[in-house]
Amino acid sequence: MPESNDDSFRNMNKKEKIVTVVGIALLIIVAVGFVFGIYFFGLAGVFKVLGVQYDSNWSLVIFVFNLFAIGLIFELFTNVIFKLSVRNMTGKAKVLVIRFLIESTSNWLVLFTVDEFMSSITLSLKTEIIIAIFIALFEIVLEDKDEEDEEETIKNTED
Repeated sequence: MPESNDDSFRNMNKKEKIVTVVGIALLIIVAVGFVFGIYFFGLAGVFKVLGVQYDSNWSLVIFVFNLFAIGLIFELFTNVIFKLSVRNMTGKAKVLVIRFLIESTSNWLVLFTVDEFMSSITLSLKTEIIIAIFIALFEIVLEDKDEEDEEETIKNTED
């Protein structure tokens, strides 16, 4: 794949480089902010439906931020556990059940951990389990949709 020297970052002047870096940084910030906003407003809605009380919107923002931070750490381990668990499994139903159980348990552990560290939001065990199941279903549906899109793209490029 030949590279055009006209588009090379190396050949840009200082102003163009700054604009490019700032543009990419803004794109990343907007994408992360969008995902954070979905989680924030989604959890605010779920908390409203389940009757969870929190001190302020800032406590909810901190809750969601901590949920992300601790969730990323847990996600690394649960992905490894999931891949090792289903490596030799056949049947989509079994794989889906194992994935749901691992995702739900991981989400519950994250929710429990964040809830224990924060005094401004208190979740009951039942609420933690309901939210963990909700998040697990949400993640599985979104990841399955992404995998279907990737498979369709690969299939179309092969044709």
